[in-house]
Amino acid sequence: MVDHRQAGISACLSKLPAPVEGRATVALIGFQDQGNLGIGYLAAVLRRHGYTAEMIEVRESPATIAARLLESRPLLVGFSLIFQFFLPQYRTIAQRLRDAGVTCHFTIGGHYPSLCHDELLENFPEIDSVVRYEGEETLLELVDRLRAGENWRDISGIAYTQNGKVVATPPRPLVQDLDSLPFPDRPFQADRVGGFPILPVLASRGCIRRCSFCSIHTFYRTAPGKVVRVRKPEKVVAEMLELQRRYGVRVFLFQDDDFPLWGRKGRHWADELIARLQDSGLASNSIWKISCRAEYVEPELFAAMREAGLFLVYMGIESGVESGLEILFKEMTIGQNLDAIATLKHLNLVFAYGFMLFDPSSTFESVRQNIAFLRQIVGDGSAPAVFSRMLPYGGTPIRDLLAKEGRLRGDLTHPDYDFLDPQLNEYYRLLNETVLPWIHNQGLSNQLSYAWDEVELFTRLTPGLHGVKPYRNALAKLTARANARLFRLVEESSLAFEEGDRSLLNPKRIAVYCERMRTELFDLRNVFVAGNLEALNDRINADCASGPVLLPQIH
Repeated sequence: MVDHRQAGISACLSKLPAPVEGRATVALIGFQDQGNLGIGYLAAVLRRHGYTAEMIEVRESPATIAARLLESRPLLVGFSLIFQFFLPQYRTIAQRLRDAGVTCHFTIGGHYPSLCHDELLENFPEIDSVVRYEGEETLLELVDRLRAGENWRDISGIAYTQNGKVVATPPRPLVQDLDSLPFPDRPFQADRVGGFPILPVLASRGCIRRCSFCSIHTFYRTAPGKVVRVRKPEKVVAEMLELQRRYGVRVFLFQDDDFPLWGRKGRHWADELIARLQDSGLASNSIWKISCRAEYVEPELFAAMREAGLFLVYMGIESGVESGLEILFKEMTIGQNLDAIATLKHLNLVFAYGFMLFDPSSTFESVRQNIAFLRQIVGDGSAPAVFSRMLPYGGTPIRDLLAKEGRLRGDLTHPDYDFLDPQLNEYYRLLNETVLPWIHNQGLSNQLSYAWDEVELFTRLTPGLHGVKPYRNALAKLTARANARLFRLVEESSLAFEEGDRSLLNPKRIAVYCERMRTELFDLRNVFVAGNLEALNDRINADCASGPVLLPQIH
């Protein structure tokens, strides 16, 4: 009797390349905004096992990337892709690399490739394999097999196309002990805010919640293993101290999906982190930002965290109406969100938030209710008004629901959906075009956010500055004016649109307003900086490990 399984394996082995001698370089391509910790951990693990990892910014020109890779001749090129919106950009690079003669193995990883590997492989034929879920162990094994010329198709945690069909191997368990991983590689220069170098760190992986619009919980729950894993506080502080020693970092951005404060264990962990930050001296010479759920914002704990350096809290509030919270499956109440904001204001902690003015349950009335909620939390100018539309990312429950209801629209890289009220589709399109210079990219709200973050950095890291209180008051008044104008625009235009009047949605008029407000903001900020320039430059240059810098003016 013929063993067809063994015969198939033998056939595959007969087509394998010979072992690769002397090529121990792996190229990792991805966005490097604020550092890419995902690629950084992969590179560090590869380096620990004797490989050279070349980390490449995806926004370099394809020709430049191709020239680098033709010179280094990597064993494998890995692409780090989180959102499907960037798929065309990544494929263009892969095509150019193939055209230029880069023939090595191409693999890809990230949330979208992990959860929608079949879609990706169908639309990205240049890719040889997908590394699914956490990639440290899988990528290392893949590279080892390729270097030895061995079969790689039975590795756990990958997907590939064979004979026109997508094959997915069993998922590899998640990394259970995060402290077993080396500190991530960071070959790129640190970003700066107000002249101070900033770098990201991670205290944990995973999220206990199941928000319907988020691919994070699906990513971690599909693979075997404990969903949320937390690093020991001593390891987190050790990494922060190392970054401060090597790069002069005084500002740390915790990029956890959900900072681990939940329940008794979370409180105990936070207490230990606070104590170690105090003992190490970091609490007095550095500051840090976290992202967390509103339900964790408790006065006593956050007061202690502020004393240990916490300066900014980001929360995914998402909606100010019950129907929105329900369809997004936030498992939160409006009251909890309001209480959290009130606590942060009382503690004088800067806050930022995610907010989906539009979601699949939206109506004209719910849009106005959401604006009323935003007015309640930031009408005082404590933070700029921001909002977005919920997008149906690949691998999320809400995308499946919209598809089932027949409301999913768009294409692979730009998924979309219809609102229940057809008239709202056109209103959203016109409103979005109108507020482009306000809430998108480097728009007015983002410039205001930068100013708030910057002044907090200045005052926390350089005590004794002149005119801080008047500047804060003026910034709050400017922010409140801008917020009020935006809220009024949405309220009045939505009411008028329902009556057939589109005249209030005037992009040119709003662009002129935003430019005028930006000029006022920059003038206000630059006067404050100019009055404290010597003190700020002295402090920044004293902290900068790579040499003196000059604090820039904003124009």
